[in-house]
Amino acid sequence: MNWVNESVFYHIYPLGFAGAPRVNDGKKEYRLDKVKDFIPHLKEMNVNAVYFGPVFMSTTHGYDTNDYYTIDNRLGDNESFASICDELHKNGIRVVLDGVFNHVGRGFWAFKDVQEKRESSPYCSWFQRIDFGGNNGYNDGFWYEGWEGNYDLVKLNLRHPDVKKHIFDAVSMWMDKFHINGLRLDVAYCMDLDFLRELRGFVKSRDNNFWLMGEIIHGDYNRIANPDILDSCTNYECYKGIYSAHNDHNYFEIAHSLNRQFGNGGIYRNIYTYNFVDNHDVNRISSTVRELDNIKNCYSVEYFMPGVPSVYYGSEWGIRGMKNNTEYDAPLRPCVNIEDAEDNELYRHICRLGAVRRSFKALQYGSYDNVVIRNEQLVFKRKFENETIYIALNLTGNSVNTGFNTDGGCKLYDVMDNCKEYSVDNNYVNIDIPAHGTRVLYLSNGEKPDCSIPESKEAPAANAATAAAETKPEAEKTPVLPERGTPGKYRHFKGGEYEFICIAKNSETMEDLVIYKELFENGHIWARPASMFYQMVEKDGRLVPRFEHID
Repeated sequence: MNWVNESVFYHIYPLGFAGAPRVNDGKKEYRLDKVKDFIPHLKEMNVNAVYFGPVFMSTTHGYDTNDYYTIDNRLGDNESFASICDELHKNGIRVVLDGVFNHVGRGFWAFKDVQEKRESSPYCSWFQRIDFGGNNGYNDGFWYEGWEGNYDLVKLNLRHPDVKKHIFDAVSMWMDKFHINGLRLDVAYCMDLDFLRELRGFVKSRDNNFWLMGEIIHGDYNRIANPDILDSCTNYECYKGIYSAHNDHNYFEIAHSLNRQFGNGGIYRNIYTYNFVDNHDVNRISSTVRELDNIKNCYSVEYFMPGVPSVYYGSEWGIRGMKNNTEYDAPLRPCVNIEDAEDNELYRHICRLGAVRRSFKALQYGSYDNVVIRNEQLVFKRKFENETIYIALNLTGNSVNTGFNTDGGCKLYDVMDNCKEYSVDNNYVNIDIPAHGTRVLYLSNGEKPDCSIPESKEAPAANAATAAAETKPEAEKTPVLPERGTPGKYRHFKGGEYEFICIAKNSETMEDLVIYKELFENGHIWARPASMFYQMVEKDGRLVPRFEHID
C-alpha cells in the first residue's frame, strides 16, 4: 500500500492531548480544535499521517465507548472533528482512527438497556456470556465477560449480525463524514478473526487503499496481519529491542530482531509493520533510555528500519512520562500545546529523519540486511531496485571508525550530513560515525544524491538531557549531565564520592576512559568507559546521572 510505505505518522491520544477531564462531565468543549494549530508543526516534521486514539463518546479514557456515532463532547462534536479532518487532508495529511470494537463501556446504550430490562432486553445477545444467575463487581445482578477481567469494558459478541451491522454502519459514517483513511484495531490480538475478515471485506469494497492496522503485543504477527485479515500490526518486538539495545550497549539485540523479521527469509517480510519507540500505553522514550544522548539513535533505527515510523505527540521534544501506581497511564498522556514546542536538538533530528526517509525509496520499500554488528556500532543496508543505502549507528560518546564491504560503487554520500563523501576502494569503505550519531550513506556509481534537505537549526538546548529537563517543572527536573572532562568531585548515584583525574584513551579501541579516585576506604583508582561514567541511570523511578558533579 504505497501511501503507508511513504508515510511518517504522528500519534495523538486525543483526551490527554486536549486536556480533557478524566471523567466525562457532559459539557461540550471544542478542545481538539487545537490540532489545526499543530499542522505547520506536523509538516515541518514531514508527517503526512495522523493516528488519533479514541475520539468517540465515552465515560473516561476513551476505550470505554458509549456511542460509536458521536464525537466525545470533551473534544467537540461531529462537525468540528470533520473540519479538523478536512484541514488535515487539505495539507496532505491522512487520518487514521482507533477502532475499539472488542468491547464497549458500561454507558453503551445497548448495555444500559440490558441493565434496565434484564432478560427481556433484545440486546442480551449483543454481549459475551451474560449470565443472569450470577453477579459482577458493579452488583448489576448478572454476570458478563469483561475484557481481560475489566468489568468497565463489556465484551461485544462480534459474531452477532446486528452487532456487526452496527459497527460497520459506524465505520461507513466515519468514511463518509470524516473521510478517514484507515483504522487501528484496538486489542486486535484477542478479537474474533472472522469479524476482522468481514471488516476487511467491507472497507476494501469501499476503498481498496483503506488501511487496517491491528494492535498485537506478542505472538505471531502473521496470525492477524496477512492478505485475508489486516494490512499491518504494531511492532512491539522491535519497540523493546530498540530501547533495550541502547540501554545495554548491545546492538546485537535489535539487529537480531530486525534480521529475524525482515532479513533474507525473515518471518515478517510481507508485513509493513507500524513502528514506534513509545505510545499511550508505555513509558515515554525519554524516561526509558538511560543515556539521553542515545534517544536520537533510537529514532534513527525506527525511521530507517522496514515499516512505517510514528512519533507519539510531545516525544519529539523529549518530554518525559512514566506509569505509576496512583495515576496509572495519566503521566503518559499529558495535555500539550503548540506553545510548549521546543526547537531543540532532538526535534531537529526527527525533522531531518522524516525528510531523509521520504526522499529515498530504499528507506520506504527496501530490503534489510545486517552489515556490521558490534555491541556499540551497527551498520545495516536497505536496498530497492538500483538504490542502496547504508545506515550506520554509534551509541558511544566518542567518534568511531568502522569499515565494511559495499555492493560495488565508487563513493558513499551521507545524506544526513551535507553529502559528506567517502571513497569506496575495491568494494570496501572506512567511515567515521560521530558520538551518539547516525550516518545515512547513499551508494553512488558517480552520481551525487540530492542533499538539499534543509539544515538543522542550532538547538537552544545543549543536548537531549537538557531538552528533556527543561520541559518539566522545577521540582521534577532531571539533573543534566556535566560536560565531559569537568574537574572536581563526583557522587555516585549509590552514594560514594570520587575525584575526577582525567580522561584517557584505550590504546586498543581508542575508547574514552574516565580515570577517577575514590575518596573513601582505600582510595583506589578506577577506570570506567566514559560512555558509562557520563550516563543516566534509573533510581526511584527517575533518571539521574550515574556520577553527579558536586564540586
